[in-house]
Amino acid sequence: MKRMLLLGIAVFAASALYGQEFKLGSAVTDFSLQDLSGNQVAFSGLKGDLTVLMFVATQCPVSNAYNERMKELYNDYSPRGVKFVAVNANNTEPAAEVAAHAAKHGFGFTVYKDEGNQVADRFGAQVTPEVFLIGRTGTILYHGSIDDSQNAANITSKGLRLALDSTLAGQAVAKAQTKAFGCTIKRVKRVS
Repeated sequence: MKRMLLLGIAVFAASALYGQEFKLGSAVTDFSLQDLSGNQVAFSGLKGDLTVLMFVATQCPVSNAYNERMKELYNDYSPRGVKFVAVNANNTEPAAEVAAHAAKHGFGFTVYKDEGNQVADRFGAQVTPEVFLIGRTGTILYHGSIDDSQNAANITSKGLRLALDSTLAGQAVAKAQTKAFGCTIKRVKRVS
């Protein structure tokens, strides 16, 4: 119980510290990312009626354990009209490294950089991988983990798939929030 209370306080403090703007059930306004050549790209030009926004990393073993599952999600749901936007917000992973990582793993989706982790801050994203499902009206319908185990053999709940299936069937997401787990996003130091 004490551990859960401390975790709750830490999450609250982190969202206050990083100025979280977009929360479960809230509308997402437009923001910019950088493609891996350094060009600014508006989210409004990337999103679809249903968009999975995934915070990912190149060096995180947890994020890397999900590379194949992220590819499978993309392959299963992009033909059904779901857009996938992957974001690397780590200040320790330059664009060239992100591009090489995406090519090495054969990602069908594009990975963008969040320089200065401004987008991660607006979403309150803390770890990689961490996902947000954004609906037709721009509302966050699901936030959390892709599933509940880094080890694919131990998965008991596929949170993101369940949220996608429910939404595509025109139903409400039964469990709209799960706990994302992974490596912390390596943020830039803010000058006070």
